[in-house]
Amino acid sequence: MNSDDEKVRAAIAEQAGEWFVANEERPLDARDSAAIAEWFRTSPVHVEEFLGVSVVARDLKAARTDPEYSLEAILARAGAEQGGPLQQQQRRPRLIEAVRERVSGHWFPAAAMATVVVLSLGLLLTQKLRPSGHPAAPAGIATLHFKTGHGEQLTQRLADNSLLHLNTDSAVSVRFSKSERLVTLNAGQAEFEVAHEAHRAFRVRTSSAEVLDIGTQFDVRLDQSATIVTVVEGRVAVSPPMSGLNHLARSIELTVNQQIRVAEGEWPGAAPVAVDAERTTSWLHRQIAFDHEPLERVAAEYNRYTSKPFVIATPELRTLQISGVFATDDSEAFIAFLRSLKGVRVEVTETRIVVSAD
Repeated sequence: MNSDDEKVRAAIAEQAGEWFVANEERPLDARDSAAIAEWFRTSPVHVEEFLGVSVVARDLKAARTDPEYSLEAILARAGAEQGGPLQQQQRRPRLIEAVRERVSGHWFPAAAMATVVVLSLGLLLTQKLRPSGHPAAPAGIATLHFKTGHGEQLTQRLADNSLLHLNTDSAVSVRFSKSERLVTLNAGQAEFEVAHEAHRAFRVRTSSAEVLDIGTQFDVRLDQSATIVTVVEGRVAVSPPMSGLNHLARSIELTVNQQIRVAEGEWPGAAPVAVDAERTTSWLHRQIAFDHEPLERVAAEYNRYTSKPFVIATPELRTLQISGVFATDDSEAFIAFLRSLKGVRVEVTETRIVVSAD
């Protein structure tokens, strides 16, 4: 298991622990019950880690009354039985089988159960007890990373039940703590459908701006050295990045069908402008939509998705006005459209698509 896999597994284990504590403190309400059900459905690993946390928490209390089944004895036994990654993976089914035994009413020794759980979690406890030359990791959930390649898109449900949509050539990091939910957009474009949490803010950070959700659905795009924020539903507050010199500047609030462009190092940015948010987020349906836009811009947008770039060989054609809705994964249809225009010629080579005057 590489370091990224270990971070993801550790994050899932901590999420499982938080769900377990929440369930022990009080009965889950309808919203939390739906959220944890969705969390379970996302991955079988979530179920496995939750079962592990539950068994450890409930059995270790009974185990420590018998010296043979003390925590120290369990950890010692787990360390002695430690094997390679393949052996640990082969032991994971024992956890599920053990829980089945427990549920069906059969007796299962607490120490054996706890040992299985320790091994199932990759000997997480023993690793924490070992001295290390590396500095301790910061407290809280580990940072998760999601990215897409050229022409790819991704939809990811986050731990708080929010939805993250990534467009082509995009990368984000996600870090949830008890006090806030922070997403950093490092490249490309992302759309967020935010699950409301009154006591935990949802923020999206780029190099030139920070977006605070106020119960909404919004789109954030990096375009060269600027951040473009579009609101689909609800409201957001856009402010300079916390690291900037103007971090105390007044934020700008956007509502539905409003957009703002914030260039890096410049604040305040221009006032919000009215836009068609559905057109801006048409990429969610693998489409791009234009209304009297210059061909140069349309070609640049298409080039975000195609393996062969469109090249405008005749400068006069760059300002040719284009309107329509085009599929990002059907360049042939766009080529046919261009060829239907008077005075336009399109040549397809092995490496590019050349648009020139006829």
